[in-house]
Amino acid sequence: MVAARERGRDFMPVKFSGHETFACRYAWLPKALQAIQSDPGVFTDEDEAIVELGVGKNMVRSIRFWVEASGMAKPAQHGLEATKLGLLIFGEKGRDPFIEDIQTLWLIHWNLTTQIEHPLFAWEFLFNRWHEPELTECAVLKAFAKETDGLSKRLSSVTLQQHFQVFLHTYVPARGQKGEIAEDNLDCPLTELELLVKIGERAPPGATRREPVYAFRREEKPSISPELFAYCVEDFWQKVSPNEQTLPVRTLVNGIGSPGQVFKIPEEDIHNRVQTLSEVTHGALKYAESAALPQVHRSGSIDAKRLLTHAYN
Repeated sequence: MVAARERGRDFMPVKFSGHETFACRYAWLPKALQAIQSDPGVFTDEDEAIVELGVGKNMVRSIRFWVEASGMAKPAQHGLEATKLGLLIFGEKGRDPFIEDIQTLWLIHWNLTTQIEHPLFAWEFLFNRWHEPELTECAVLKAFAKETDGLSKRLSSVTLQQHFQVFLHTYVPARGQKGEIAEDNLDCPLTELELLVKIGERAPPGATRREPVYAFRREEKPSISPELFAYCVEDFWQKVSPNEQTLPVRTLVNGIGSPGQVFKIPEEDIHNRVQTLSEVTHGALKYAESAALPQVHRSGSIDAKRLLTHAYN
């Protein structure tokens, strides 16, 4: 389901469904890219896709949703085609065909959270505009209901709850009764980022049943390589201010869809990272220190493929 949400004067179409209530699983993206490269029309015939991918109809639809949402494939004339990023990672000579490198996980997370045309509602809202130190399902669903109240098509509480649950299972592993990861849960690979962690339990106001309490891990993220950070800075810049030659560092920290918000990187770490941009980008991006307004200046073009290739070295 795609609905339009008004924010100020902007009219942003946001997506609440399409994932068929499944979070993305480890094997899905590699398997989807392999199938698409063999037959771009594999997802246009669901019966064929069921046989090719070895899953049920709802999972076929979910796999298609995630391979597009993650930026690994895009619509083409006769179905889907791998993007440049999809080929770089999962192609014949891909850098990480089995999702074994954490750089791939950060890239997938970045793409899920920074979509422009049809952003995923929970990702856009919770990473960019949820400012509470903790989150619970009860509190989040109340915020979701308030945020979507003005939509032309009213969303049911079930739709919002399912959407949040998919978001949750994308980042928090499902565990069995004894704390072991159950084989049939097949967690989303993004759980390895430990970006959202359970910190306790409590009962909502007026209730007796306790619910989990979660929090974003707002710490330095050394696993994000300097090259991947530079790639995301450039990607963010092109989305928000493509014609500007300077970008305030505070925008990289607090801007909607910024590396600071999407990766939950502390401000100090952002400042440390922007000082290495010149070296990483061969001078294309340069940090200009200023007590009043620290900025990043653009003085050349960015070779995104080179940055990502080096991110895996």
